Amino acid sequence: MNFLAHLYLSKSNKNVLIGNFISDAIKGKSYKTYPKEIQVGIILHRHIDSFTDTHPTVKKSMRRLHSRYRHFNGVIIDIIYDHYLAKNWSKYSEIPLEIYAENVYSFLNKNIDSFPEELQKMLPFMIEYNWLVNYASLEGMETVLKGMNRKTKGISQMDLAINDLKENYKEFEEDFTSYFQELIDFCDKKTTELMSTSEI
Repeated sequence: MNFLAHLYLSKSNKNVLIGNFISDAIKGKSYKTYPKEIQVGIILHRHIDSFTDTHPTVKKSMRRLHSRYRHFNGVIIDIIYDHYLAKNWSKYSEIPLEIYAENVYSFLNKNIDSFPEELQKMLPFMIEYNWLVNYASLEGMETVLKGMNRKTKGISQMDLAINDLKENYKEFEEDFTSYFQELIDFCDKKTTELMSTSEI
């Protein structure tokens, strides 16, 4: 999953949220240098990625994409699923997305000095361009996908994936809805398990 889903699945625990946010930049067992709840967030993020990568519904979504994207399929589906989470946010949270995003940005910015360098560089752009809210619109998605394509120096052709999204819009949304509830249930159980373990 992409940023919005990982943050949402951290629920109300701010330290778990930090761990979930920085996880991709934490390699191997270096997570053990962090406090317990941040460790939980880092490991939860890894479990979310494994759950997602092996889920049959996610694989079905990936098959809907044009063959040109090759190994970038997973990244594209992560972003597309964040679109449906943002678009349907009121089904999953009582806090409006705009307010949720402002609160998360503020909290992350207050803790930015403790983040790995790459995330310290990325967070200001995330805030300035309001990524979490902009996932909700097709215009925002087009901007995100163009940015990801630039990041891969045009190799991924991810800018073209906006067409795949539009052509399979209903089908992708059905995939996301069925998959995401399973992911929520999985994360609730996994978080409880990790929090109750003496050593992760």
